[in-house]
Amino acid sequence: MMKEYDMIVVGGGAAGMFAAIQAGYAGARVLLLEPNERLGKKLLITGKGRCNLTNNCPWQEVLKNVPRNARFLYSALSGFTPEDAITFFESHGCETKTERGNRVFPVSDRSASVLDALKTALGYAGVEIVRARAKEILTVGAVIGRPPEGSGIKDQGDAAARTDAPRDEAIRVSGVRTDKGDFYAPAVILATGGKSYPATGSTGDGYRLAKALGHSIVPPVGSLVPLVEDGGFCAKMQGLALKNVSVRLFEAVGGGVLNAPNPSRTETLGPSWTPAPTLPTGKPVFEEFGELLFTHFGLSGPVILSASAHMEPGKAYIISIDLKPALDEEKLDARILRDFAENKNRSFENALSGLYPKTMIPVIVARSGIPGETRVNSVTKEQRRALLELTKHFTVKISGLRPVEEAIITSGGVATREIDPKTMESKLIPGLYFAGEVIDVDAYTGGFNLQIAWSTAYAAANAAVRKQEYIRDASSSGIKDQSP
Repeated sequence: MMKEYDMIVVGGGAAGMFAAIQAGYAGARVLLLEPNERLGKKLLITGKGRCNLTNNCPWQEVLKNVPRNARFLYSALSGFTPEDAITFFESHGCETKTERGNRVFPVSDRSASVLDALKTALGYAGVEIVRARAKEILTVGAVIGRPPEGSGIKDQGDAAARTDAPRDEAIRVSGVRTDKGDFYAPAVILATGGKSYPATGSTGDGYRLAKALGHSIVPPVGSLVPLVEDGGFCAKMQGLALKNVSVRLFEAVGGGVLNAPNPSRTETLGPSWTPAPTLPTGKPVFEEFGELLFTHFGLSGPVILSASAHMEPGKAYIISIDLKPALDEEKLDARILRDFAENKNRSFENALSGLYPKTMIPVIVARSGIPGETRVNSVTKEQRRALLELTKHFTVKISGLRPVEEAIITSGGVATREIDPKTMESKLIPGLYFAGEVIDVDAYTGGFNLQIAWSTAYAAANAAVRKQEYIRDASSSGIKDQSP
């Protein structure tokens, strides 16, 4: 017997679960499709396992932290705000706290608390969950007029158009074909995520499903992704985490372009480019205070991930790190002189333990140009100045980004011009909705991306429910359906 639903949500991540919950609470019969054995696998690893679930700020502030297509989110964010998100989770058993930068975390410091709240709500909402992978969005009706470009659907309906409806009926969603069979509903929400962390289920399925119905896909690239160093200094400090440093991102002068991934699976700069000065000049593209991590390939950590969201293809960049942001140059010079005075008979390389972490000292010595064996009482004023500048402007030339699979968030996805920003419904295929990372919107770190997931899911679910109620009311009253 064919089982029908009011709505099918494809994807059991943050946006998918939230959309299913909202639709269920509104009285809809909802099916949630998720190929993983566990729901919310990516949610569990966000925020280092703590889950920064939103940012405790006005919704307008969220828009300021969205570098691309922010205007598209105006209605969704004003309709479901960060305050609404906090209220939802606290009312479902997940107490929250606000930390530096207005970042909101569960009091437990465990992302499982956020997932447990969502699972509880799924139960309350009566959502049915099936472990299956979506293979195709089913449609009925013929294409009226010119079919969406690139859809592969021929005018007046071929097999892809499922022409089991009258010829004068426009194409619309009728369900989802999966590896476990077909499921039917007049509304489908695609909430499959992007391509980051594919082990959690974010394999880009949503792009394929949307493209098959004619949607344009902005090529996905990594956003909030670690950076690859052009050089070997970072590798020498692998594993070193620096807290309370100031990081600035500068556009490098001299060419170099950010290209598509090469066979080594990193996104790289062009074949050769003139190195930027040791001390970058001009206005930084990005500046933030926080924590970073040196790795075998380059740089990672919260401030580096945020910096990556500001990098554009076709441009080259340099990271400048202020290792002592609490000290201005005068105070730093006095600090260096004091340390040197306390170690006046020691070599330069053995007199730096009070200024730098142990694993960083060999790199500081090499980059300062001061021979390590030099006695500190022999260090000249010019050499001391070079050490000061290196401390305030420790530069790292960036050769590219790590692969999109290592990114926290995917930049790119279903083009926003093809989605109604108020309802998240496709402008091409009635009954098809989008939520979360599958859409071409992304934000900086700080809980903003999860807020986008909650807000777009809320908008999509409620719009789909309202539309089905309108259609049922029109049908029962004998009024011809005029909905798109």
